[in-house]
Amino acid sequence: MFSLLISILASFALVGALNAAGVSQGTTIFFGIVGFIAAFYLTGWLVRKKIAKVQNELQEIMLGGQKRMNRKVQQFQSKPGGNIKLIQRQLEADQKTLYQQGLDFIPRLEPFKKWSFLMGRQIATMRMQFFYQLKDFEQVDAVLATGGFLKGPMLMEPMAVAMKMARQYKNKDIAGVEKTFKRHIKWFRGDRGTLLYGVMSWIFMKDGEPEKARQLLIKAKEVTDHETFAQNWERLSNDKAKNFSNAGLGEEWYGLYLENPPNPKQQRMRGNAKGRRF
Repeated sequence: MFSLLISILASFALVGALNAAGVSQGTTIFFGIVGFIAAFYLTGWLVRKKIAKVQNELQEIMLGGQKRMNRKVQQFQSKPGGNIKLIQRQLEADQKTLYQQGLDFIPRLEPFKKWSFLMGRQIATMRMQFFYQLKDFEQVDAVLATGGFLKGPMLMEPMAVAMKMARQYKNKDIAGVEKTFKRHIKWFRGDRGTLLYGVMSWIFMKDGEPEKARQLLIKAKEVTDHETFAQNWERLSNDKAKNFSNAGLGEEWYGLYLENPPNPKQQRMRGNAKGRRF
């Protein structure tokens, strides 16, 4: 990494200068270490500043695209008689274009891999998420399969972990799903673990293990206090497994593509359809 190399060279240069000036060995070693640390943090600060600028540009692209889609949904909801299938196709096309823009933007971050130890993993994480949203699951599995400290995706956010669990489920690796869940849920306290509890309980249900799901929901409703878990626990406790639903988890849940979201609703016309009476 260039930042490490620069710091070492700066430290050696400082030590050489101090030795030439006849400074004592102890003082030279002390300032050599200080020089290394100072150069490393200064270089890191400059690099992080440049990385943040590029990442902010990517974020603006994604937020701008999301706002445009939200406006399209609002316009559809406010105008009765619209074609639901048409707006769905338009939104899917808009999403695909937006996520592809994200993938096309990522190469601009590649040069920073030489300066930042974790940039490779951050790039892998972004690629995994964009490929997932594009439903290119072969590429998602390929990214997840990359190992190594500097190569694999960083599973530090609930959605990234949930994506891995969803892919393990689709690949019929139920034991792997449970292992991933147990490894990561301890790091997501309170509501941050909501999505993972939802995914794991849903997978238990699909795997024909409603009792496992019910026991997990006891923990989930205590830790997260989410109404969805309380409702699902009550359904399972009253032999109403068919009514189990994670719809209350909202967009994050449907973003995993394990279930299809409901169709957008339009506002109903108020008053007499034939017009007002005066």
